[in-house]
Amino acid sequence: MKDNDNLTIERPTFVTHLECAMEGDHYPADQVHNLSKAGKPLLVRYDLAGVKKALTKQALAERPADLWRYRELLPVRKCQDIVSLGEVTTPLIRLPKLSAKLGGGEIIVKDEGRLPTGSFKARGLVMAVSMGKALGIKHMAMPTNGNAGAALAAYATSCGIKTTIFCPADTPEVNVSEIELQGATVYRVNGYIDDCGKIVGEGKAKVGWFDTSTLKEPYRIEGKKTMGLELAEQLGWDVPDVIFYPTGGGTGLIGMWKAFDELEKIGFIGSKRPRMVAVQASGCAPMVRAFEAGTEHAARWEDAHTIASGIRVPQAIGDFLILRAVRESKGFAIAVDDDKISAALNEVAREEGLLLCPEGAATYAAYKASLADGRVNKNDRVMLFNCASGLKYPLPPVTRTLDRHKPIDFSQF
Repeated sequence: MKDNDNLTIERPTFVTHLECAMEGDHYPADQVHNLSKAGKPLLVRYDLAGVKKALTKQALAERPADLWRYRELLPVRKCQDIVSLGEVTTPLIRLPKLSAKLGGGEIIVKDEGRLPTGSFKARGLVMAVSMGKALGIKHMAMPTNGNAGAALAAYATSCGIKTTIFCPADTPEVNVSEIELQGATVYRVNGYIDDCGKIVGEGKAKVGWFDTSTLKEPYRIEGKKTMGLELAEQLGWDVPDVIFYPTGGGTGLIGMWKAFDELEKIGFIGSKRPRMVAVQASGCAPMVRAFEAGTEHAARWEDAHTIASGIRVPQAIGDFLILRAVRESKGFAIAVDDDKISAALNEVAREEGLLLCPEGAATYAAYKASLADGRVNKNDRVMLFNCASGLKYPLPPVTRTLDRHKPIDFSQF
């Protein structure tokens, strides 16, 4: 086995068509698509009976441990179209001290910060860009709160696709800088991510770029679903009892729910499903409000604000898919305050040595609250998603100093 076998060995492909997530009507594969005629996301469908015959767990285990090991369940047909910067299998990290402290079940963090550009956005964008390359797209545009823009810039630059990216004016400086440095043209906009999205949508006809916004193209879901494929394999083809997922646009939550269905249909897992929990910030919680109201769609959240910028999404086009997955899994949606997010980040770092991003810390805060109020029980094995490296965010200052020219009081140590 060579380290790049997944990128160089042709595999059988099984994409049959695309399907409107709302209406169910079909669209041809291997053509450029954005939304369906109903203005809803398109889902990629596969000949899963064919996949079942072609792929075994043993064959999978003998492949290099990266995202591209799941080629039979991915949309990219030819090796020549794969764009890769090294999409490693991300580790599962146990938090035994915090589990014991809380008196709950096993706490596992899937640390997505190990991926290229330091976030789980690499999964979705590597697939979108690879398919863009395959379909001959020359210019891609998107709105971003930071990490998605960085991933799009890196992958598109690596294969020669032009990128134009729009982000809210208060997007962290490190994100804006890395987007620009990695070859995109980036603009700060005085508004939220959905305001940036309107600019991208208007420019589609006027500029001719491809709209790569969350769920407005079919393939970011396929990249994000590899989180579900991966964690099931890492757990010995089992699933956790509960998944806490930081939810803005919700692509990953939707993708994992799709992954579990596909894995069951090819015989890799049974019918057991994790309860899917959509975690939002109290200052931007449209899914929580819709879940509690029992509605299928989530109205726009006005005056959205949170320190967890990645989940500051006032309105998501895939709202109904997020809410369906949560309800079908007997999960729930929960919002946590910014002070609880900050405290969670601090607690996990100081107790376990794991530096989470604010969005990842929100999942730990949500778990603590859910354990306390009984929505999660003390025997549940829970999976928290840390969606980016904590090093991409502002860290607290340290002001403690020593003067080596003066006597040092060693009793202070």
